[in-house]
Amino acid sequence: MHDRSSDQCIITQTFTMDHLLGIFDNGTDKTMPESLPPELEEGNVEYKLKLVNPSESRFEHLVTQMKWRLQEGHGEAIYEIGVEDNGLCVGLSESDLNASLTNLQKMAQRLGASLTVLRERSVEDEDCSYDRKALEILVRKVPDDQQFIDLRVAVLGNVDAGKSTLLGVLSQGQLDNGRGRARLNLFRHLHEIQSGRTSSISHEILGFNSKGEIVNYSESRSMEEICENSSKLVTLIDLAGHHKYLKTTILGLTGYSPDFAMLVVSANAGLAGTTKEHLGFALALKVPVIVVVTKIDQCKKVVVEKLISQLDKLLKSPGCSKIPVRVSDEDDAITAATNFASERICPVFTISSVSGKNLNLLTKFLNVVSPFKTQSERERSMQELTEYQVDEVYSVPGVGTVVGGTLHRGILSEEDKVLLGPTENGEFMKVNVRTMHRNRLPCRVIQPGQTATVSIPDCDRRTLRKGMMLLSPGSEPQCCIEFLADIYLLFHKKSLKQGFQTTVHIGSISQTATIVDMNKKSIKTNERAVVTFRLIKQPEYIRPGARLVFREGRTKGMGEVLQISPYGSRKAV
Repeated sequence: MHDRSSDQCIITQTFTMDHLLGIFDNGTDKTMPESLPPELEEGNVEYKLKLVNPSESRFEHLVTQMKWRLQEGHGEAIYEIGVEDNGLCVGLSESDLNASLTNLQKMAQRLGASLTVLRERSVEDEDCSYDRKALEILVRKVPDDQQFIDLRVAVLGNVDAGKSTLLGVLSQGQLDNGRGRARLNLFRHLHEIQSGRTSSISHEILGFNSKGEIVNYSESRSMEEICENSSKLVTLIDLAGHHKYLKTTILGLTGYSPDFAMLVVSANAGLAGTTKEHLGFALALKVPVIVVVTKIDQCKKVVVEKLISQLDKLLKSPGCSKIPVRVSDEDDAITAATNFASERICPVFTISSVSGKNLNLLTKFLNVVSPFKTQSERERSMQELTEYQVDEVYSVPGVGTVVGGTLHRGILSEEDKVLLGPTENGEFMKVNVRTMHRNRLPCRVIQPGQTATVSIPDCDRRTLRKGMMLLSPGSEPQCCIEFLADIYLLFHKKSLKQGFQTTVHIGSISQTATIVDMNKKSIKTNERAVVTFRLIKQPEYIRPGARLVFREGRTKGMGEVLQISPYGSRKAV
């Protein structure tokens, strides 16, 4: 993904072979597999048999190719040296490997990127002697229009599974004392500290520098210092585990558009409470999932293995159709991270926040894994009209009204004139964007997928709410009170019929709606229908194609918006 130093790109010193392998060799066994999947034209993984004595034109082509791979990986690319295009690890002699690394470093320097060796493999020659080697190298460069590579992870799991404690350990760099000390910095309310249970959405950050080293709050760093010293920033979104805060948890999944979800499971409690429910919502919203089993220090090994077997069975079931991958060493972590984009892979980690066992495997995975959107998808999103979704509303002394949320499409810049709405009457107001901040640092432009706070001082806070949008003036937006949706009923006691009332979640929108029409008389669990929802309270801005989740008691379902019925002829005011 990306790599950065203040306002300029990092150019690392030229690495010798011994230097590179010195970075690589930290006492752990990291070996590449004997063969890899065939190389794909798209994506951020590039296979190179060798890079020895390229001509000037060939070198320019290689630099352009590296630039393309970096763009595909949001600023990160994986280079497999000594590997043929079909994935076979052939290996190189020491002289060829040195020359290949030197040329790879020159290519990286041309683009202002840095190199980190992830793994090596010794390859047998015809005499069965290991004198040839293949390397896997991470190339990282922060894009010129960004400050750091951004990755967002939603943290799910049952109450008391250890979600907040794990995030506290990762972000603070200090292990837990077994009684929840590490989680205290994450809580936003007194009742959360007293009960130890998260009820609101909180964010923590974990940074990695150009060498893959962790940058967090240890050494008394501030958030600004973490952002300044990181080339990759992982935002960990801590969500509530208790069932009565389910609305908040769904908002975190639908509103914050995470790159993937981390399902935390307690080893001593197993698949209890809302664990399966949270997994179901992530799958319904097509959010990739990794599983982290915590508290392994409190259980015998046989108990942990039994839980892993249950997880394997659940993940392989027809409803999930995932391929569970047990991560037991750094080689597994790197393999899982580089193949995670397939969306079928589900890495399973077993860790302890008290002893720190296997925490390094989780951080290694977070360092290597890349976002899922391709370069073409990002460029297409940037060319669309602006759509910024409001998740929070604040009133800041000396600044005025501030909204926090995520930009889904287009570009939003300082001093932009945008439309804000819809109001309760279905109207859109003209407002000016004054300033913007990301991770407490001012920024001039935000791009699709980025979360930021936006100052709109000329707007009355009392007229704002979650679910409103900032839109381009030329978009001529239409809101709706009724919309058509294709739904799939995940669970219902009897049969769902016309007239059923439920809470519908679409992005940050959360509102009660009634089914006023169906193409069937009724549907039961695991059946589909095309229905018309009518919102009870006020019109909302909803895009056709948006994914939705609805729930009422134990009833749960998912679906997709097919068409909206425009709410009158509403103009900007």
